[in-house]
Amino acid sequence: MAKQAEAEREKRSKIIHAEGEFSAAQRLVDAAHLLSTEPASIQLRYLQTLTEIGVEKNTTVVFPVPIDFFSGLQNLLAGPKPPAKS
Repeated sequence: MAKQAEAEREKRSKIIHAEGEFSAAQRLVDAAHLLSTEPASIQLRYLQTLTEIGVEKNTTVVFPVPIDFFSGLQNLLAGPKPPAKS
């Protein structure tokens, strides 16, 4: 009887764990849909995460910048391009 009761508790434990995993996955899907509706929201979330990391301890945060940013900046600093000859 003791083994049967232990097996029943383990079964309930696994079901509760699986329901928790499903709930967490569903919340992630909902969050992804919400973040995709506004492009700036993912940037703001990213910056909020960096702030939370920096508050915990005296840390150095590496802030990745897309390469496209530098090519756009380089084009801006180079000035207008001369017209192409045909």
